[in-house]
Parts: sequence; C-alpha cells; structure tokens
Amino acid sequence: MNEDDIRPLLRRIDTTLERLAPPAVPAFDVEAADAFVWHADGGWLEAVADVNRVPLGLLQGIDRQRDLLIENTRRFAGGYPANNALLWGARGTGKSSLVKAVHAQINSERDRVLALIEIHREDTQSLPRLLNSLRGQMRRCVLFCDDLSFDGQDASFKSLKAVLEGGIEGRPANVIFYATSNRRHLMPREMIENERSTAINPAESTDEKVSLSDRFGLWLGFHVCDQATFLTIVEGYARHFGLDVAGDELRARAVEWSVTRGARSGRVAWQFVQDLAGSLGKKLD
Repeated sequence: MNEDDIRPLLRRIDTTLERLAPPAVPAFDVEAADAFVWHADGGWLEAVADVNRVPLGLLQGIDRQRDLLIENTRRFAGGYPANNALLWGARGTGKSSLVKAVHAQINSERDRVLALIEIHREDTQSLPRLLNSLRGQMRRCVLFCDDLSFDGQDASFKSLKAVLEGGIEGRPANVIFYATSNRRHLMPREMIENERSTAINPAESTDEKVSLSDRFGLWLGFHVCDQATFLTIVEGYARHFGLDVAGDELRARAVEWSVTRGARSGRVAWQFVQDLAGSLGKKLD
C-alpha cells in the first residue's frame, strides 16, 4: 500500500479510537459553584446552579432545630470545631429543607464560604474517595446525604462509620457531614430486634448496629406539627408569595387539605400552597 492509501485508513482508526475512549473526567473544582452533586461513577462533582430550597424564614415550627444547626454550621464556617449532624424524624417536617436553607444563610453572611455537596445514599461507599479529593482543599464543604438509612444485610454502614470518626486519617478538617433520616438510629426497629434475638452476644451486636448514629455529635429531632403550627406555615407561604385569600378561607381550605392527606407537615403545607397558587393563576416566583 502506498502512502495515499494508508492515510484514510489511519484517519478511520483514529476516529474509531476517539469514539471508544471514555469521556474526560471534569476537573475537581469546589470553587466552581456553591452546590454540587457527587457522582461516584467517574469520581466527579456536578455543579448545581440553582438549588431547590425555600428561604430560612419560611421554615416554621422548628426554631430550636434551626438555631442549633445554624450555630453548628457557623462555627464550622469560621474554622472552629463543629459536629456532624443527624436530622431525624417524621417525613415532610423540613429536615432536608433546613440543611439547604442553613447553607444559603451562612453563605449570605460570609460570601461563598461553604460548598454544599450532596451524596446519594447508594454512593456512601465511595465516601473515602470523595474525602481524599476534598482533603487539602481551601474551601470548607458540607457533605449532605438525604434519607440515609440501612436495611437487611447492607454493610455499607461500616465504611461510613469509619469515615465519620474512625480510621487513621479521620474526617478532613474542612469537611462536615449532615444527614437526614426517618430513623433515629438509621436502622429499622425490627432489624435491631432481630439482632438481639439471634446474636450470640445481643448487646454487642446491637451496639454495632446503632453505633453509626453515635458518630453524629448533633442529633436534631423533627416531629409531626400540630394544627396551629401547620396553619402558621401555610399563612407564612401565602404572605411570602402574595396569595390573596382571606384568612378564614385560607385556614379552612388548608385544614380540609390536611384532612384529605391524613397528615400535617411542612411538605403538606407546601403542596397545599402550590395547589392554591395554581387555582388562583399565580406563579410561585
């Protein structure tokens, strides 16, 4: 084959190899945005330009939890010792909303001091890799895992336990871990009771299962709100978004909505407000 015959063949080979090559991993830059999602496959951070959150002032009925988490986060942002936090309790009570709102509040006080990095529950085994990448970074980072829990023979809690407070290296000074869960000990009650009934040493086996939650120095409990608190949340949303509905009518419609849902919570209040705004032809901007 002469040179003219070989050139097209080499170009086709080059094009084929480019298609087969894996995409380049994006640069690991925690300064690129204020919020990220961690992708364990490939080990990279996806920047989130617009975080889905509500203003801190609209979170009603959780004043104590709010104040404690703000203070803990403010200390961490200032370079002082702070605790990992577990926000546990009833669904829809504002746990994840509070984490995101506190992050925004601290960054408004100290410009872009914190990066919020969400890690999915199924990716917790990749935490050591993420922490190694964050170790030595100048920016302080809040790792956030929403709806953290473990079932059955899931052993990934052991690696998470070591990352939070154990291991030789320990948690980097510029990283703190916040998690939400419906379970105080991150395990279903029946799983803990099964361990007690089947283990050779029930106390030791149960201690291993619940010791993960002990790695969180700050426990914040969230509970189902009463009707007065529920209505306060609804009224706060209505004022904030300028929904022009008379007070008595607003409360009556909100109570009816909560009865049809069989629950009262911040999430139910928000769902009612979305329905109300839609019926009024009003956008929630």
